[in-house]
Amino acid sequence: MDYATLLQVLDSSIRLATPLLLACLAGLYSERAGVFDIGLEGKMLIAAMTSASVAAIYGSVWLGLVAGVLASMAFALIHGVASITFRGNQLISGVALNFVAAGITVLIAQHLFGQGGRTPSLEGAARFLPIDLPLAGAFASVPVVGTLYAEVISGHSLLVYAAALLVPLTAFVLYRTRYGLRLRAVGENPASVDTAGVSVRNLRYSAVLITGVLCGLAGVYLACALQAGFGRDMTAGRGYIALAALIFAKWRPWHALWACLLFGFFQALALRPDVVETVTFMKVPVPFLDALPYMLTVIVLAGLVGKAIPPRAGGEPYVKER
Repeated sequence: MDYATLLQVLDSSIRLATPLLLACLAGLYSERAGVFDIGLEGKMLIAAMTSASVAAIYGSVWLGLVAGVLASMAFALIHGVASITFRGNQLISGVALNFVAAGITVLIAQHLFGQGGRTPSLEGAARFLPIDLPLAGAFASVPVVGTLYAEVISGHSLLVYAAALLVPLTAFVLYRTRYGLRLRAVGENPASVDTAGVSVRNLRYSAVLITGVLCGLAGVYLACALQAGFGRDMTAGRGYIALAALIFAKWRPWHALWACLLFGFFQALALRPDVVETVTFMKVPVPFLDALPYMLTVIVLAGLVGKAIPPRAGGEPYVKER
């Protein structure tokens, strides 16, 4: 594999890792607060459909972005009410939202556009376009480092760079602010937080809503940046892969970045069977390559990459002592 091909694979890895990273950070906030959210997939799906529909109708990707995030937050709020207020089973609530999103997105898209559950193709101002970073053209002729900057780091949409900036921001919030300290404490020992006079309920709701925002960004990116419109089940299990990456990262922001890049790299390889054949000197079946990210997900969930200990109070509704 030559250097030019490697750059293409790395570029695809970043593009494909972005929705995983956004969803993984979303799950990080929620699970650090003690609310397990297996409904990342559903929130991404409803955000993708809503953003693509609004962008197609009004011709503005920014209106699509706002609509997609709000739709995802509405789903997150439903999950919060079910699991925090009514203390329902968090896993069942998340799975239910995934099923609802899988059906309602196709139904609404079909009703609006009559294209078999798809939205029209987005063009121009209706989608996020690539951004050339400063001096990308000037560095393009510089061997190795220059081409890496011009062809891999530069040329992505705004949401890719936003996702990258959210990693250090999340690390700062969780480990350098009072809110982050309380959020992590709620996931470990909510009774102690309650004793200190801090509302466990409010903290968990805030984390769930942040999860909705980040899943919304992931869904918008899928429909309005990575692709040019919404299609049936377009998330393709990315929400579950993001959860696996979160476990692989042991609920840490920087580890989540590298875990998602790894999953994105495997997805990029699935799109380039010629590269795999060149490296391995054997013809690898395309279905096997397509299954690689999901196989890695199973391996992670099986605990074969080391023991990952979730927040101690995760998945347990908190009942305030009288």
